[in-house]
Amino acid sequence: MAFVFRVAMQFVGILLSFLGWVLSMITTYLPHWKNLNLDLNEMENWTMGLWQACVIQEEVGRQCKDFDSFLALPAELRISRILMFLSNGLGLLGLLVSGVGLDCSRIGETRRGLKKGLLILGGILFWAAGVTVLAPVSWVAYQTVQEFWDETVPEIVPRWEFGEALFLGWFAGFFLLLGGCLLTCGACISQAAPASGRYAAAETQYHRQHREMNKAHLKT
Repeated sequence: MAFVFRVAMQFVGILLSFLGWVLSMITTYLPHWKNLNLDLNEMENWTMGLWQACVIQEEVGRQCKDFDSFLALPAELRISRILMFLSNGLGLLGLLVSGVGLDCSRIGETRRGLKKGLLILGGILFWAAGVTVLAPVSWVAYQTVQEFWDETVPEIVPRWEFGEALFLGWFAGFFLLLGGCLLTCGACISQAAPASGRYAAAETQYHRQHREMNKAHLKT
């Protein structure tokens, strides 16, 4: 029973971590970190991501332009690029490491201590990936709120608001953290030997026969 619960926890953990990693990848390249709706022209909407800004018009459609210079970007966008790349790399490494450490994996199945260490390492990597995706998303959200309520800016000036990518990033970080916790807890649960009753009986009979053969050999 403990073995089944352990494997189920590891499976749910790796599934949530994979989902969080996919959402993190989408968040990185989605140009919807900020949205801007113009009151004077409701047919035109602006969106901004880490790599480009887009304008959406009903007659023309979507037109996007990549940012010309990395150094010309605001500090939160520059740091967000680096942290999102780091999060994606840590998530991928965590998937590879924890995939080898799963109990259902045939790789290194005789070395339980090594597999347990790999699972714990994978959980730590997912924690780090979750933190590094939550940090830039929350920073951009904080800056957006500060600029939205800036009293020095005239009310007639349009304000940037939260984009869909920020919410995807929050979900990604939550799934990565939760998946890492489940993998670590699944690795620390004590496990009995996964031998069935038939296998255990056959193994006992084999050892008994082996001992009898050794005794007969010593007598001769």
